[in-house]
Amino acid sequence: VRTLSTYAMKTLLTRCFALAALAACVQGCCSTRAPAEAKPVSVELVRSGRSWDGAILPPYPADPPELRILRIAIPAGARLPDHRHPVINAGVLTRGSLNVVAENGQTLELKAGDPIIEVVDTWHYGYNPGKTEAEIVVFYVGDTNAPITEYKPVTCR
Repeated sequence: VRTLSTYAMKTLLTRCFALAALAACVQGCCSTRAPAEAKPVSVELVRSGRSWDGAILPPYPADPPELRILRIAIPAGARLPDHRHPVINAGVLTRGSLNVVAENGQTLELKAGDPIIEVVDTWHYGYNPGKTEAEIVVFYVGDTNAPITEYKPVTCR
């Protein structure tokens, strides 16, 4: 029985590992298999004919509508003034947290990623209860050049 010296054994093992690594590279680089393709993912965030407070949305404008998209940043701890929207609108909170409070006290709490179908012609306000800025992207659909927000008059007592 013939045995290999330690040096010969190491050399043989090194060459075997090098050949195995080369074979793996060639197979990975020259493989005829197509890599797994990433597929787009679509997730419906919300679908409804009602606003977040349960009210039925008004009919769509009879004339061709105008669509506006706004990105609104709300500082940490800020409260928006009382306002209403005379047009249908919906949005997604992209960052932070936001609470929306209707005139009757009903409250919707949103966190990043949450959708909202906003109330129409209902006085409400929003406030950011968090310690970081909140950001919401809102889509408004109404008549061309129609106002999208009306602010409640402030009365002094």
